[in-house]
Amino acid sequence: MGRYTARRLLQFIPVLFGTLFLLHYLQTLSIQFGGDPIASLFGDRQPPEATLNAISRVFGLDDPCLDQRGNPCLGMFVDRLANYARGDFGIDFNRQPITDLIFRALPITLRLTLIAVAFECVLGIVAGVLAAIGKDRFIDNFVRISTVFIISVPLFVLGVLIQIGAGLYLKPWLEGLGAPEWFTAAFSILYQSEHPWASLVVPGMVLGALSLGFIARLTRTSLIEILRADYVRTARAKGLPGSRVVGVHALRNALIPVITYIGIDIGALMGGALVTEGIFNIPGVGGLVFGAVQRKETPVVIAVVTLLTLVFLVTSLLVDLLYAVLDPRIRYE
Repeated sequence: MGRYTARRLLQFIPVLFGTLFLLHYLQTLSIQFGGDPIASLFGDRQPPEATLNAISRVFGLDDPCLDQRGNPCLGMFVDRLANYARGDFGIDFNRQPITDLIFRALPITLRLTLIAVAFECVLGIVAGVLAAIGKDRFIDNFVRISTVFIISVPLFVLGVLIQIGAGLYLKPWLEGLGAPEWFTAAFSILYQSEHPWASLVVPGMVLGALSLGFIARLTRTSLIEILRADYVRTARAKGLPGSRVVGVHALRNALIPVITYIGIDIGALMGGALVTEGIFNIPGVGGLVFGAVQRKETPVVIAVVTLLTLVFLVTSLLVDLLYAVLDPRIRYE
């Protein structure tokens, strides 16, 4: 296990280098073909050329290679790697350190992601188990139909509908009943900094709704196949209770593909929170990236995408290590 973990950690290095170089090259191409992002900040009221050059020098965009289309600007890439190694991700166009922006936004997105993952895992796995146990019965048909409906509804449509229902109808009704403020904040249409967890409950459910449908269907399919295995029939023939057969012997192996999906989904949720954070006005990483794209602040986008890449790599490693916990037959040399 230790050797395998060390090898996987070493594999992080070329992946991160490749990701950083690809993002860096895309940034240089966008400047070479799309124009100077500094000049676009001023619109039609352009300052003197000397002022533009001075500002470009501050943000490290004065390299002559940016005037040569197709040039990868390897010198700028090496400088970027050196700065990243020191923990310096640069500054945005407002002269604020990008690390400070990320550290302010990241905890909010992490809380939103944790709520979404907990919501989709608990309800998705429970629904999938119930559907597998009651195959071709009412509960199975209900789970299959409801999950198809959830998967087919676009996220921005589902978010707006739930926002209207919770914010305009459910929350006023709860306030009329005298519910505590922390409880009603869970149904607010906007993020509230004084209730950093409660006000993220509904957005987290919206964010995890799509994955909930996939997890439920994946759990159902996997568990139905496992329940037909020989060792499950042997366990039943020995007289073991049905709950033990399903919960201990069958479900552990059935969860292996589900765990794989959840591990990949964690990174996807952090990156895909852009729509949800926009609907509910949440100042997280999604909002940070959205604003940076509008202002053409590519250093902010590169820093956030690099962070998300690292999250993908770590979660994939943890998922692989969790396989050995779920299935003792799996061993890493």
